[in-house]
Amino acid sequence: MKHVITLIPGDGIGPEVTESVVRIFKAAGLQIDWERHDAGVTAFDKTEETLPIALLDSIRRNKVALKGPVTTPIGQGFTSVNVGLRKALDLYANLRPVRNLPGVTSRYTDIDLIIVRENTEDLYAGLEHEVIPGVVESLKIITERASTNIARFAFDYAVTHQRKKITAIHKANIMKLSDGLFLDSCRAVARDHMDDIAYEERIVDAACMHLVMHPETMDVLLLPNLYGDIVSDLCAGLVGGLGVVPGANFGRDSAVFEAVHGSAPDIALANLANPTALLLSGLMMLDHIGERETATKVRAGLDAVLMTGAVRTRDLGGDATTTAFTDAICREVHA
Repeated sequence: MKHVITLIPGDGIGPEVTESVVRIFKAAGLQIDWERHDAGVTAFDKTEETLPIALLDSIRRNKVALKGPVTTPIGQGFTSVNVGLRKALDLYANLRPVRNLPGVTSRYTDIDLIIVRENTEDLYAGLEHEVIPGVVESLKIITERASTNIARFAFDYAVTHQRKKITAIHKANIMKLSDGLFLDSCRAVARDHMDDIAYEERIVDAACMHLVMHPETMDVLLLPNLYGDIVSDLCAGLVGGLGVVPGANFGRDSAVFEAVHGSAPDIALANLANPTALLLSGLMMLDHIGERETATKVRAGLDAVLMTGAVRTRDLGGDATTTAFTDAICREVHA
């Protein structure tokens, strides 16, 4: 079956790691017509838009996109392209599985966590203004609709994937109205699953400490946007870092799969980037579009390369280039 999928190469190391995934999928025999579209600074240089209408229309038409990292200026410049894309397409659910990879050294073993993060509101709504010089106010937006939607997504995922427990993470001891509403929404959904999914709640700071001390006791984590962003990066650190964990954004009509790491401009065009995170995101995409057999084959190829350890990128303790690492996986996939 031939698929038509939107491809957003991104910037920095984005074009290098996306091209790696494209090569591996081709080697695995997948038939994909990629519709390539720019976003962020690359798109702005061409169109004076960071999220061109043609890009959004492509995703709406194809329903699926694979996205490389896109630079977000810090403290100035245009607003986050990632946030803008999620809001424009109502990609309300961010899903980040965190698992150990074979042959990748980390502080923990047998980590198997699922991060479910609300993706469209909270402080990431970007509603800020200067009250008076030297005083800035940012508005935290929490709605019953979005909180209920993400809770339903988490519980549906848990049921479908035979997970046992969901932990809602919050700061309702301080933000009693906003995080309190989030918890009320989670509890309402949890009541419909009392017989099949265990439910608990943890304050976000205590949850972070618990994740560092006893990550094996956690299962599915359900969080508002900001806490989800922070905790998902913390969990990535448990298994080797942002270079080895995938991510996906789901809406009712579309899904965008992306690596969770940044654009790493310091090594852009140096052929040093590790494509593993985007490849794993691409494998989530293959599962999503029904190409599970091919996803399993590619995952086995990646695992084999990581296990032998002969070809590794610099961040994994080796000296292989992006090209060499990609070539090694392609050989395994062909085998």
